[in-house]
Amino acid sequence: MTRRTGRRGTLIVTALLAATVLLGAGLYWFQPWKLWQDRTVREAAPVAPAAAASAPAPAGKGAPGPRTVATGSLISHEHTTTGTAELVRLPDGSYTLRLANLDTSNGPDLRVWLTDAPVKEGVDGWRVFDDGKHVSLGKLKGNKGDQNYPIPAEVNVADYSSVTIWCDRFDVSFGAAPLRAT
Repeated sequence: MTRRTGRRGTLIVTALLAATVLLGAGLYWFQPWKLWQDRTVREAAPVAPAAAASAPAPAGKGAPGPRTVATGSLISHEHTTTGTAELVRLPDGSYTLRLANLDTSNGPDLRVWLTDAPVKEGVDGWRVFDDGKHVSLGKLKGNKGDQNYPIPAEVNVADYSSVTIWCDRFDVSFGAAPLRAT
């Protein structure tokens, strides 16, 4: 009986250790606590670089400033997502993507992507953005508020027609917006 009890005890300890390791790995992978954590970012709208802002405006023209060239409303995919995506051209010719009034869930490894994929409603739109051309503008700064993402100079914005809040961990869109010229 002692030998049998010893084996049973070893099996129980081994099972508990395995369950603990699996639970720890699952918590690390899914990070469920992020669903209850909000991060609000309040960045000002992009402005003209100091050199351009201080230069005199041509006669009969207003001071040069940022200009919204495309915009779109975010729709929900995997998680409820609202707000506006704006493609802003700065006076120096560079571009910034602005997410205004963003409200989405927090999650693990969220990114902001420019893509060439069409924005589709419902489950059909959850996984289309990594099928074609896309460029990451970086990690999502916060799941709420207003934030700016500079677009690298080598990116031709004409090649991209949409924006997605992309969960890199699970390859799914939290929400997306088509970019339409203004």
